[in-house]
Amino acid sequence: MMTKPRLALLVGILCISIFPVIVRMNLTSGLISAFYRMAIATAIILPFALYTNKLKPENLKILLPIAACGILFASDIAVWNISIQNSSATQATLLTNLSPIWVGVFSLLFLSFRPRKSFWLGTLIALIGMTVFVGIDTILNLQLDYAFFLGILSGVLYALYILVSKSVLEKLEVITFITYSMIFSTIFLFLINVAFGEQFFGFSTKGWISLFIQGIVCQLIAWLLISYSTQKMRATRVSLSLISQAIFATILAAIFVNEKITNIQMIGSVIILAGIATTFYEKNAKTN
Repeated sequence: MMTKPRLALLVGILCISIFPVIVRMNLTSGLISAFYRMAIATAIILPFALYTNKLKPENLKILLPIAACGILFASDIAVWNISIQNSSATQATLLTNLSPIWVGVFSLLFLSFRPRKSFWLGTLIALIGMTVFVGIDTILNLQLDYAFFLGILSGVLYALYILVSKSVLEKLEVITFITYSMIFSTIFLFLINVAFGEQFFGFSTKGWISLFIQGIVCQLIAWLLISYSTQKMRATRVSLSLISQAIFATILAAIFVNEKITNIQMIGSVIILAGIATTFYEKNAKTN
């Protein structure tokens, strides 16, 4: 059954799936695109949050875990972009999409939450599908280099963000959480770009358009919807569902940058979707 949280998650995943396609166009550097993605989204949502009095949390102590979420998310984007720049997009996507495993492990070790058998089975099926999707040659040619460990780190950061944001969203409205989280992310990414000596201006018209698409579609719309889903659904289900962005990104790349979809990718996509569907299976229960 397609409930509101599930529909929001689906649309949110479609929105973030545009991001890898834009990155492949190389219109700006990976780090600067990460900064503007957060800065543009923050500039749009902040006036709305102020106008609707959404920036007054009942307990100021909640700002600490929100700041952690902001830094985790910003770090994930920065690390993922650097990983792509130093390896292939396929390898970076594969390693980042190990995040459901980390979510399950961290939930078990630190949150005393035992993921259901359907989650582990669904994760196994989805990862088999991802292996088929990227190709066995990619798996065999993985090198234990700098980019490899950045890809692994990206998946860990992604998993930590999902788990921490889940706990914070149980106490806050989505608008409040997203606004503060993106403010912290923007500040953090600004400092990172300064440290790396990135140029903040001088982009082409297409470059600026790509930055605004990332900020409005890939960040603001996407993560408002995904955060709403995270608030209403299990973190394990959300994390596994996010793997499907690799499928949608491939479809969008075929449409916008003329990349071909192979038969192997189509088979892998079906297996990935079967894995995601497995984790949503419930016996005699109606849950999200």
